[in-house]
Amino acid sequence: MENKISRIFQLDKLIEKNNIDAVVAGKENGEWRKYGTQEFRETATNIAYGLLDLGVDKGDIVSIISANRPEWLMVDMGIAKLGAINAPIYPNINKEDYEFILADCNAQVVFVGDKTIYDKIKDIPKTNPNIKAVYSFDDVEGVESWKKLIEKGSKAPLPSKIKANQIEVKEDDLFTLIYTSGTTGQPKGVMLSHKNVIHQLNAIADGFPSEVGWKALSFLPLNHVFERAVTYYYLSQGISIWYAESIELIGENMKEVHPHMFTTVPRLLEKVYDKIVSKGGTLSGVTRGLFFWALNLGLKHEYGGKNGMLYESQLKIANKIIFNKWREALGGSMVRIFVGAAALQPRLARVFTAAQLPVYEGYGLSETSPVVAVNMPGKNGSHYGTVGPLLPGVEVKIAKEEGKEEGEGEILVKGANVMLGYFNQPEQTAEVMKGGWFHTGDIGKMVDNKFLKITDRKKEIFKTSGGKYIAPQVMENRFKESIFVDQVMVIGEGEKHPAAFIVPSFVTLHEWCKRHNIGYTSDSRMIKDYRIIKKFEEEVEKYNKGFAGHERVKKFVLLSNVWGIETGELTATLKLKRKPIIEKYKAEYEKIFGSNLI
Repeated sequence: MENKISRIFQLDKLIEKNNIDAVVAGKENGEWRKYGTQEFRETATNIAYGLLDLGVDKGDIVSIISANRPEWLMVDMGIAKLGAINAPIYPNINKEDYEFILADCNAQVVFVGDKTIYDKIKDIPKTNPNIKAVYSFDDVEGVESWKKLIEKGSKAPLPSKIKANQIEVKEDDLFTLIYTSGTTGQPKGVMLSHKNVIHQLNAIADGFPSEVGWKALSFLPLNHVFERAVTYYYLSQGISIWYAESIELIGENMKEVHPHMFTTVPRLLEKVYDKIVSKGGTLSGVTRGLFFWALNLGLKHEYGGKNGMLYESQLKIANKIIFNKWREALGGSMVRIFVGAAALQPRLARVFTAAQLPVYEGYGLSETSPVVAVNMPGKNGSHYGTVGPLLPGVEVKIAKEEGKEEGEGEILVKGANVMLGYFNQPEQTAEVMKGGWFHTGDIGKMVDNKFLKITDRKKEIFKTSGGKYIAPQVMENRFKESIFVDQVMVIGEGEKHPAAFIVPSFVTLHEWCKRHNIGYTSDSRMIKDYRIIKKFEEEVEKYNKGFAGHERVKKFVLLSNVWGIETGELTATLKLKRKPIIEKYKAEYEKIFGSNLI
C-alpha cells in the first residue's frame, strides 16, 4: 500500500488525495445524502475544534452510541484529529451497561444517534459528573444537536493546537476502546493503539487491492472492531461508504447502491442463502430443475479449477442462467464479501464463490484488532473450511489441549495487531497475556502448514457425564446446513448425551407444509405437530452422520421464538449467549434431561 500512515488521523491526507464525491452516504428523508471529500474533512475538523472548546483534549475519552450513519464516522475522525480516544458503544444494549461503560471509561462527551438511545442514557450525566455534554445526531427534544458543536468549532478554530496534539501522539498510544459485548459478565474495554489498527488496514489493503471510487455497503455495527478496521481500509483506498438503512432493507439498498463489497457475519449470509433456496423451492418444471442443478454444482466448488474442465464448463452455464440473478440481487457489481465474527459453513463460501460472489472468511477478536488470518484472492490464497493464511506480521502458536489430537489446541497470537490490554483490568489482561502471547480461547489447527482452521471455542467445549468431549460449534454448523434449521444450540454438559434446542426456519417449514397438504396454523402450534417433529427427527439423523456415537444429538426440542439481540439470546455480533438461553428454556432442558439443571 502506498502512502502508509502511522496514526489514524493521517487518513485525512489520503481522503484529500482520493477526492471522491461520496466519502460516506446515508439515507435522509428517503433520499441518499452524500458527503464529499471537502465536506467530510471540514466537518471532522470542526468537531475537533468544538470538542477542544468544550475542554476535551488529547487523551480524553469521547463515546458514540449510534447505529451506522455518516455522522458516526465524521465524529470519529474529529475525535482522532484532536488526539482524543473514541470509546463507541453498541446502540442496542441496556441502561445498566451504558451506565457501567460510561463510568468505566470516564467519557467526557457522549454522542447519541436518536431519541431511543438518549432516553436510555439521559439520566446518567446526573450521577456521572465527568460527562461534560451530550449531543444527538437526530433532532431530539432536550438534547443539543451535533450541528451546534460543529458551529461552535467553526467559530473557534485552533489549528495550531490540533497540530501540536498530533505531533505528540505516538503510534503505540491508545487510539480506541472497544467494549466487548461478551457472552457472560460485564463488558471489558479492549485498548487498541494506532499501530494495532493501522497494521490491519495496511495488511487488508495489500491483500485486497481496490480502485478509487468503488462502493461498500456498511451495516455491521461500527463500534465493533471488524467493521471499524475495514472502514479505515475503505477510507485509505478511496472506497465510498454507503450506510444501509437497516438490516431489513439491506437487499433493497444493495440494488440502489450497487456496492463492490461489504462485510457480514455468517448469520446474515445464512439468511440470504436460505431466502434464495426457499424461493427456488417455489419454482416448478424445468426452471426448478435448473435452479437446483446449479445450486448443487455450486456447493461442490473448489478453488483453482480442481474439479476439472467439465465442471468449469457447467459452472459457466450455471453462472449465465441461474447465478446471474443472485449477482443482480446483490447489486450486480460485487467483487468481494468479507465474513467474520463467527464460524461460517464452508458450503456457503463454496456456493457464493461459485456464483462469482467471492466470500473471504477471516478470523480474529477485538483483542487482535481484529484480523489474525483471512482467505485472500489469488493463487493458493484461500482454502475452504479454513479462515485462510495468517496476516503479515502476525504469529500463531497452537498450544497443546487435553482431549485434542496432535496439532490441535488453543490458538495463541503474537504481533503488531495484539491489544495493549484491558482498560482498568490488569488482572484480566495478565490472564490472557502470558509469555508475550495472547491466549484467544479458540481451538484450532494449521492445514497444509499455511491455513488456520478454527475447530471450536475453548470455553464452549463441554464434557458429557461419561467424560467425552463435545465441540458444540462444529455440530451446530453442521445442523444449520439443513434448510429446515434456522438456529440451533447443542446442549448436554454433564449429561449422558448431547441434545439440542432448534429454532426451525419457519419460511421453509411453511412451504413444506403447503407441499404436503398440512394446514398451517401458527409457529407455536406447528412445532408440536407429530408430522413436523418426525421431519426434524429425519433431519437430525441425517446431519448426525459423520459424528462419533458419543457426539450425536439424541434428543431435541423445537422452539417457536427466533433468538435475537433484544431478547437476550444473542450478542451484538450474533453469537449465542449459551447460559442465558439454557436459563430461559429451563423447562425444555428438563424435559430432555430431567431436573439436573443447577
